[in-house]
Amino acid sequence: MTVPPDPSPSPDSQRAWAYRPASPLRGAPDGPLAGLTFSVKDLFGVPGWPLRASTRAPVPEVGESVLVRRLLDLGATAVGKTHLHEVALGITGMNGDGGTEHPFLPGRAPGGSSSGAAVTVALSQVDCALGTDTGGSIRVPAAWCGVVGYKPTKGHPAWSTGGMLPLSPTCDHAGPLARDVGTVVRVHEALTGEAVPGQDWAGVRVGLWLPEGWVTNEVRAAVEGFAAGLEARGATLSAVTLPEMLDAYTPIVLSEAAEVHREALRLPEPGFLPFTLASLRQGGALSAEEVAAAHARREVYRAEVDALFETCDVLLAPAVPTPPPPLGTDEIDLPGGRVPLRRAVLRLTVPFSLLGLPSVALPTETPWVGVQLVGPRGEDGRMLGLARSLTAEG
Repeated sequence: MTVPPDPSPSPDSQRAWAYRPASPLRGAPDGPLAGLTFSVKDLFGVPGWPLRASTRAPVPEVGESVLVRRLLDLGATAVGKTHLHEVALGITGMNGDGGTEHPFLPGRAPGGSSSGAAVTVALSQVDCALGTDTGGSIRVPAAWCGVVGYKPTKGHPAWSTGGMLPLSPTCDHAGPLARDVGTVVRVHEALTGEAVPGQDWAGVRVGLWLPEGWVTNEVRAAVEGFAAGLEARGATLSAVTLPEMLDAYTPIVLSEAAEVHREALRLPEPGFLPFTLASLRQGGALSAEEVAAAHARREVYRAEVDALFETCDVLLAPAVPTPPPPLGTDEIDLPGGRVPLRRAVLRLTVPFSLLGLPSVALPTETPWVGVQLVGPRGEDGRMLGLARSLTAEG
C-alpha cells in the first residue's frame, strides 16, 4: 500500500495510535517486504520514538527492538506506535489514555493487550501490526476485531523479544496481526528465509478443545462450524480436555511483571491505573516458594499437553468466550455461570503462551469470533501452512 508522507491527519476515534511521527520510518527499498507498512505496539524500542507502554508510570529503558530493525532492513515501513492495555497487563485495551475502542463496534472492547495493533490492521491503516502475546494478547484482539494473529513458538529466532519492554520473560512472545494469512506468511517467510507452502488437511488429526460451559452458545456454534470445515477437508476430529492453567500462569506473570516495574512501584504515586497497580503489588508480594510452585505446575501442564500431541497433530480451540463485550465489563454470563471477564478469556488462551506453543488465531464465519489452531513447539511453518490452505491464497 502507498504510505502517505504524513499519517497524522488520519482519524483516530478508536484511540489506537500512541505515536505517529511526521514521517514514517521507511524500510530498505529493495527488501522482500518493500511496500509493506506496519504499526509497532508501544512496547518495542524504536530510536527517536517514545516508549510509554500506554501508562502514566515511568517504564525501564529497553534499547532498540531487534525485530523492528529487522523488519525495516527487510523493506517494511514503520508508520507509528499503537496503544495497548496498560503495560500489557490486561485483555480489554484499557489504559491511562482512555483505552482503545473496537474498530467497528463503538463502545465495545477490541481485546488486548495488543488493542491498537488489531485496530490499525482491521481499519486498513497498515498492512501488518507488530504485537506481543503473554497470555492471549495477540489472539484475543485478533478474534474480537476479525483479523488474523500469529503467536510463534516461544524463543523463535525470527521473532525476537530483544529491545521489547517485558511483562513476563517466561511467557512473552512477539508476533504479527494482519487482515489475511498471506500477509502473516509473507512476513514470516522474509524473517526466516524459508517458504511456507499450503498444507493438506487430509489425515490431519485435530484435537477439539471446547470446554463445556466456558463459551457462549454463539461461540460454540462458530467453533463447531469451523471444525466441520476441517472435517470436510479430510481432517479427523476428536474431543480433548485441558485443565485451567491460571494457577500456574498468574503467579509467574505477576511476579515477573512486578520485577520489571520494580523502580516505579517504589514511588509513592507510580501512575498506574488502580487495577494494574494492585496486580503488580500482588505479584511483588508473592514468595519465592509460591512462584517456584507455579513453575512446577507449569511443567506438569507441559507434560499433559505433550501427551496430547502424541495422539493429535493440531489443537483447535475458541480464542474468545464471547463476542466483544461492552467497555468496562468486569463479568460475563456463560452457560457455566457468571465469571470474571479476565478469567473467562485467559483460561482459553493462557495454556498456549504459558507453554510456548505456536498458535494462529483465525476469524470464523461468525463476526468477531475467532478460533485458535495450535501445534507442537517448533512447528510454526506447518501451522502457518495449514492456516494458509484455508484461505484463497493457499
